[in-house]
Amino acid sequence: MAAPPKKDRNNRRQQILESLARMLEQSPGARITTAKLAKEVGVTEAALYRHFPSKGKMFEGLIEFVEESIFSRVNRVMQEGANAEAKIEAILTLVLTFAEKNPGICRILMGDALAGEKERLRTRVSQFFERLESQIKRILREAAIREGKRSALVASKASNLLVAIVEGRIHQFVRTEFKQAPLEGWNEQWAFLSKGLLV
Repeated sequence: MAAPPKKDRNNRRQQILESLARMLEQSPGARITTAKLAKEVGVTEAALYRHFPSKGKMFEGLIEFVEESIFSRVNRVMQEGANAEAKIEAILTLVLTFAEKNPGICRILMGDALAGEKERLRTRVSQFFERLESQIKRILREAAIREGKRSALVASKASNLLVAIVEGRIHQFVRTEFKQAPLEGWNEQWAFLSKGLLV
């Protein structure tokens, strides 16, 4: 029998990842088995493994989706002519909006769904947040050159604090089983945070 066309394989991979994300959202705290996932997708476990050699690779596929979704938009924000404060607000709001629209994936970002999985997956999630922090640090450093404004805190500490706040809001979303939305009250909180950000 001939192999299915590449487009069909990609569609099935996408369907598997979407089903996994949905199951992570619908069953907070529950462990997702390949048997349950295969049933959700409507295929055999063997069919799952034709697309992904392991469950870890499925999680990795979702992490790649996060990276591509967020950093492609971050790059667009960086190319806009906005000032540093507006760029940072846009990036943080982007991450919180993504989190709110993808509750199941938040369980991966917070490590909740990665218990018992390979260390490299947790490392990859850590690298996502480190990359985000580096981007904000860069904006803060460039503000001194382009706008004559400097970060009230050292740029590395300010960027760390801002990313910690975003991580905290996503963690709260997971902890409350998706009841406390990441964007709830964010506009007022950003107004408060941004007052002392650049001087």
